[in-house]
Amino acid sequence: MKSYPELLQIVNTYHELGGTIAAAQFLIQEYGLENPNFKGFELREKAKPEFILMTTEGAFGEPQIIRIPENTFEYPLHLMLNLLMHEMIHVSQKTQENWIEDKNEREWQAYYEMLFHKKFPQIPELPDFHKRFFAKKALEYCNRMSESSELQLKYANQKLETDNLLSLLEAKIK
Repeated sequence: MKSYPELLQIVNTYHELGGTIAAAQFLIQEYGLENPNFKGFELREKAKPEFILMTTEGAFGEPQIIRIPENTFEYPLHLMLNLLMHEMIHVSQKTQENWIEDKNEREWQAYYEMLFHKKFPQIPELPDFHKRFFAKKALEYCNRMSESSELQLKYANQKLETDNLLSLLEAKIK
């Protein structure tokens, strides 16, 4: 794999040439995020710093499209890599083999991976302020699962890990 500065230079070159989709495709290949259920990228409206929306779209069991903002690479690369990974997890969750119907479970799994990088350790870590934000989002989805349900029990250890991370991050702020 290329060094992070080399990757950043390549992505910036794509961005300057209007190649947002090419840059995103390059990154999922470079970081080993490919999935046979992935159909491709499409552009959506520009993101704003306080709201960067990427979505995975398509029927379960069918190839998925990821919509990314046309200005995706105006933002920090480590954040965009984590968001692309999040969406590629959703692509995997919508395959026949990994079918996860419950939206709360899908989001929980994707946010958890953004925090701990268990499946994709090659993805760069996020800074603490992003981890804090995504830990809160993960716990939001975990708490939406029915109280003491099979799903909450299934993810109890991961929830504890996330709670501990959030406590540590909150303590750093004080």
